[in-house]
Amino acid sequence: MLGFDGDTTTCLNFPGRAVFYRCMNFTFPDAILRRSLSLILLSACICAGLTEPASGREYLVYYGTYTGAKSKGIYVSRFDADTGKLAAAQLAAEIPSPSFLAVHPGNRFLYAVNEVSKYDGKAAGSVSAFSIDATSGKLALLNTQSSGGPGPCHLVVDKAGRHVLVANYGGGSVGVLPITKSGSLEAASAFVQHAGSSVNKSRQEAPHAHGIYLDGRNRFVFVPDLGLDQVLIYRFDTRKGTLTPNVPPFGALPDGSGPRHFALHPGGEFAYVINEMVCTVTAFRCDSKTGALTPAETLSTLPPGETVKGGYSTAELFVHPSGKFLYGSNRGHDTIVVYSIDKKSGKLSYVENVPTKGKVPRSFGIDPSGRWLLAANQSSDTVAVFQIDPATGRLSATGQSVEVGAPVSVSFVPVK
Repeated sequence: MLGFDGDTTTCLNFPGRAVFYRCMNFTFPDAILRRSLSLILLSACICAGLTEPASGREYLVYYGTYTGAKSKGIYVSRFDADTGKLAAAQLAAEIPSPSFLAVHPGNRFLYAVNEVSKYDGKAAGSVSAFSIDATSGKLALLNTQSSGGPGPCHLVVDKAGRHVLVANYGGGSVGVLPITKSGSLEAASAFVQHAGSSVNKSRQEAPHAHGIYLDGRNRFVFVPDLGLDQVLIYRFDTRKGTLTPNVPPFGALPDGSGPRHFALHPGGEFAYVINEMVCTVTAFRCDSKTGALTPAETLSTLPPGETVKGGYSTAELFVHPSGKFLYGSNRGHDTIVVYSIDKKSGKLSYVENVPTKGKVPRSFGIDPSGRWLLAANQSSDTVAVFQIDPATGRLSATGQSVEVGAPVSVSFVPVK
């Protein structure tokens, strides 16, 4: 006979979270039958939607910095994406001015530009490769290669994990560095020197490549050049690691804009550029077949009615993972601007400007879940945590922040 006592019992215990449901405590003469019923009950719970997802969405958060009195290199914190709790930052690797970081698709390696003007006795910066200790967050240096030009300021790893692409602000150039199977970098397989200038002779006397980005299919490379008022477009060969000028070769910005950073919409049909010198964002239509950028509109990054003042400039730009919102940082004004994105046209509607709880938000990061934004306040040596409203995109300060010397960029790596 089978006996049933009708008690409420903890029947399943998933990592980090117990799942409670009403189940039957049968008494079996055979252990195999008991195990079989357990599997049946587990399947029934899953099919009925009664189980909860495992918790513990924890990330290592890496901070690129400018080294100096308060920073020695790359720092790391642990971040709980369920609660928004950010732990104190620790030194992960000591290296000069690793301002911007990029994580390999496999999450085993991290790459950093070293924003310096001389490397190995030549007018060039460098790019460093690290292996990631997924338990401690510490980084082990694999090797360093020349970036090909002075003042490297931004980099990206291609979707196949075969190359690092780097933009040199000081030299006005871009390069491609192959990645070995061990994660280290080889000498450049491609290098392109930009040429030209624009209307502002103090800032745009020469080319200044300020960012480098890939489309979702690894075919097109987009490079906002502050000195040229252009987003240059290249075709990328992921096997050979080569760059070929696209046709058309660039998307144009109004004279004196100073395009800095770029963001593609997850769907690939829209793109956005934040213009450093005039505090604006320009929206483009992006042709997925040809890579062509067609400007659609330009909006201020400041609140309605507010004009650009001395000391104001923009810095970072990201599309929310949902594709519904766009975020940009204002230095001097010390805010994050929030826009909603029209899903049909890609055009923007102003939502709000939110103070970053610090000075000069150089960059920020949005966690992979899309629930949190971490603002890197370069001049106040802090990283502040904000919660994102999934319906409106609005930001709410959580009151949490950690100390990081001269933070520049924020990168997330899931904890295994």
